[in-house]
Amino acid sequence: MSDWMASRRRAAKVFIKVLNRVLQKPERLTVSQWAEKFRTLDESTNFSGKWSNDITPYLVGIMDAFNDPYIEEINMVKSTQLGGTEALFNMLGWIIMNDPSPTMLVYPTDDLAKRISTDRLRPSLTKTPEIAERFLPNASKELRLKFQGMNIYLLGSGSPSKLASTSIKYLFFDEIDKMEGASKKEASPYNLAKERVRIYKGDRKIFTCSTPTLKENYVWSLHEAAEAQYEYFVKCPHCGEEILLKWQYIKFPPAGEGLTKEERAAQAVYVCQECGCIITDADKLRMIRKGVWRNTKEGPQKEHYRKVSFWLNALYSRFLTWEDIAREFLNSKDDPDQLQNFVNSWLAEPWEDENYRTTSDAVLERQTDCPQFSVPEWAKLLTGGVDVQQNCLYWTIRAWGPYLTSQNIAHGQALDFGSVEEVMNLFYTKEKTGEQMLVSLCLIDSGYDADSTYEFCASNTDWSLPVKGTSHSMVSNFKLSKVNSVKENTAGMSLVIVDGAKYKDSIAGRLKKPNGRGSWMVYRGCDEDYAQQVTAEHKVNKKTGSGQTQAVWVLKHSHGDNHYLDCEVYAFAAADIMGVRTLHLQESQQIADQLRSGVADPEHQDGQQFAPEEAWIQKNENWI
Repeated sequence: MSDWMASRRRAAKVFIKVLNRVLQKPERLTVSQWAEKFRTLDESTNFSGKWSNDITPYLVGIMDAFNDPYIEEINMVKSTQLGGTEALFNMLGWIIMNDPSPTMLVYPTDDLAKRISTDRLRPSLTKTPEIAERFLPNASKELRLKFQGMNIYLLGSGSPSKLASTSIKYLFFDEIDKMEGASKKEASPYNLAKERVRIYKGDRKIFTCSTPTLKENYVWSLHEAAEAQYEYFVKCPHCGEEILLKWQYIKFPPAGEGLTKEERAAQAVYVCQECGCIITDADKLRMIRKGVWRNTKEGPQKEHYRKVSFWLNALYSRFLTWEDIAREFLNSKDDPDQLQNFVNSWLAEPWEDENYRTTSDAVLERQTDCPQFSVPEWAKLLTGGVDVQQNCLYWTIRAWGPYLTSQNIAHGQALDFGSVEEVMNLFYTKEKTGEQMLVSLCLIDSGYDADSTYEFCASNTDWSLPVKGTSHSMVSNFKLSKVNSVKENTAGMSLVIVDGAKYKDSIAGRLKKPNGRGSWMVYRGCDEDYAQQVTAEHKVNKKTGSGQTQAVWVLKHSHGDNHYLDCEVYAFAAADIMGVRTLHLQESQQIADQLRSGVADPEHQDGQQFAPEEAWIQKNENWI
């Protein structure tokens, strides 16, 4: 009887202990507090054992933003190896123990999602005992980890249908800038995934994290769209002023002093931008522990924000010295591909190739005094370009003069080929002289509806030709081929193949020239939509299938319209076919002929200025 009573007492104690644990009010911890109390790091991290916020103190503010009831979207623009993924894992651990809810992690590809799940996420989370006891291994799969009361789904961004189903409360994107842009027929992977959290309005959370790539890509666009943009301020140990650690204040000996790159990097120091004193690597560690996040976005400050972004570069890493960063720069600066990696992955800044950077403002700055539909007095040639789309046809007409001087005189949209025929066969007039001009040649895109384009061009052979772009670099800007068609009226017709990249290079370069000879200009009052479309692409470095790096033109935004840019490429190619590059030679010959006959003024002809020696040579070119 005594054994039975003792057994009952033990059972009662266990029951009361379990009941107390179940009924006890859960401890309210922020993500950073939870991590320091519960998180155990696995061997894949720089530090194994218990998590310490002193190692990466800048992550505290980012993690605790997750607990702010007003914040719905958190964005982190970062250098590599700053702990962004570990902060994400801490948020997941907090969810599992404090608010079990459906959660999704989106990675650039399915293969990466599988690798992260197997090699990092599952081992990292289950290293913490309190999470391991909630994990249900038999009910879990590679891309769906099952915990008590919740699932964690892992997906690649290339699966639109999977991104668009099943409601979730917590949504995470790791390395979001490495996601491919969506096709024009699909919503972007980011927007598709965001649809999943719609029903959790009020307590949903979206966390995005990545090293930046291009200014127009996801992570930097989210940073610029955030209501609050936080940067990490630290106090200089010498003057006590709060400063941001910036690359331009790392100083090292210049080239030309007989030092190798290694020797120059070894002497790198950080010079405080406020007092000019030297900050050592040891100083940096102490400064970072006492740093604070401050909103640097201009405008009135608010008490609460819904969208916030944090920006952090490699200078804040405790694992990198000033020498490490200087060495990386010196080894990268002479190679565009490596320099882009340094800017993205070390400085956490978006990459822009200044040689080919175009903006809509730059287009609008190229407006002349010539109104729409009027031809500039210097024009010798008009060409057109048409981009065929499903719902309409985009068209442009450009005037050309010597030295590739050009100006858009009109552009627009047409509902059908008949409207294109009408606009291309109008007379366009020079305001001062009244001279009338027709479009000499128009190239019409055959990529979308080849048969209709071929039929139309076959009926308008006097002024139009079909055109097709190629993704392969050509030796020349264009080449003439033949239409491969079974129809008698289109078989064997000339087809223009254009290297669009070469023409886009030229447009970008001439857009930088001030109005005048050799510039790429537009008419007075040119609209913003046209300006945005002709600058909808930029040139970036991309890896080819063979692993080589190639500079290619790509859309700045996954859903950006570039129809007018294509039109201008075709108009440029049409001008090439018509001999636009020899117009200045033809003009010089005409002037020479006039000078021989004594008709022309040698000092001024058609607005073209000549130096005295040029006039003498033209008058006396037969003097030998």
